[in-house]
Amino acid sequence: MDITLSDHTLQAAASESMDAFAVTVVEAIAAAAGGELNAEAMQRLSAEQITLWAYFIMRDELMDGGFVQLIHNGYGPFFFLNPFAKAMRLWGLKDLSKLIYDARALYERHGAAIEQPCSDEEFMALFEQYPEFDDLDDQFVEEEENYTARIACYLDEHLADFVTVTA
Repeated sequence: MDITLSDHTLQAAASESMDAFAVTVVEAIAAAAGGELNAEAMQRLSAEQITLWAYFIMRDELMDGGFVQLIHNGYGPFFFLNPFAKAMRLWGLKDLSKLIYDARALYERHGAAIEQPCSDEEFMALFEQYPEFDDLDDQFVEEEENYTARIACYLDEHLADFVTVTA
């Protein structure tokens, strides 16, 4: 899918921050694909576009409720049973890739239970039932700015793989 952004829009976002620059691109990708990362959207996007959008979905889930929330909200199969961790490694984020592989091992043990529908109270209890995720959550939160900056740098260096820039 060819997604276009003006050079002016990208320059304005980049002057705000690298995070704003990356979010501007992600929002354009998401809007062009219908706003939801689902099978239909993925058929229209490139692997690079999907990976970028997915990182920001993962970031938001992990910053809000950690891996337990990410898994409970149905993202476990996408992040742990697809080559997302490999993509992060190929983008130069070997430490994030390792973190995802570590979380995958826990997902394989506990994912089915965490994915079960439950009340808000039962959901909150999941955090106490699966404290093994706590260290991974903390590691992500501590490194999030670093990860996001590196994602933004990768995006900047490979911008043509994500969007077409117009004058």
